[in-house]
Amino acid sequence: MSNDPGQFSPVFSINVSADATSPQAREQRPTDMATTLIALTRQLVEVQHRQNQLIEQLLQVNKQVLQSTNQANSQRQNEIAQWRNAHPHLVRSCKAALETLSGVQTDFLQRMADEVEDSKEDLAESEYIFSDFLDRYGPRMAHLNGVLQVLNHLAG
Repeated sequence: MSNDPGQFSPVFSINVSADATSPQAREQRPTDMATTLIALTRQLVEVQHRQNQLIEQLLQVNKQVLQSTNQANSQRQNEIAQWRNAHPHLVRSCKAALETLSGVQTDFLQRMADEVEDSKEDLAESEYIFSDFLDRYGPRMAHLNGVLQVLNHLAG
C-alpha cells in the first residue's frame, strides 16, 4: 500500500507539515473548512431540490398514465357491454361454451397432473422426456387458456 498523500481526497487528508502549525495557517484553516462545508451543504440542498422536482414530474406523468389507462379500460368495458347488448344470443352461446370448456380444462389438468406424478423421476432426469411433456401439454394449455379468457370476457 502506497502512502502517497496525493492519492487521497483533501477531505480525508491531514497536513502535519510545519506550515500547518503556523499562526497564519491556523487562522485560515477554519475559514477554508467552513467555506467548503457551506459550499457542500448548498450543493446538497440544490441536488435535493432537483430530486424533488424530478419526483414531482414523475408523479405527474404517473397520474396522467393512470388516467389514460382508466379511460381506456372504461371505454373497453363500454364497448364490450354494447356488444353484449347487441348479441344476446351469442352471449348465451359463449356462456355455454365456457362451461363446457371449463370442464374440459379440468379433465385436461387432471390428466397432466397424473402424468407428472407417474413420471416425476423421468421428468427430472431426462431432458428429452421433459421436452416431450412440454410439447404435448404446453401449447394445448396455452391455447385453451386463451380461448377461455375470450369466452369469459364475451360471456360477462
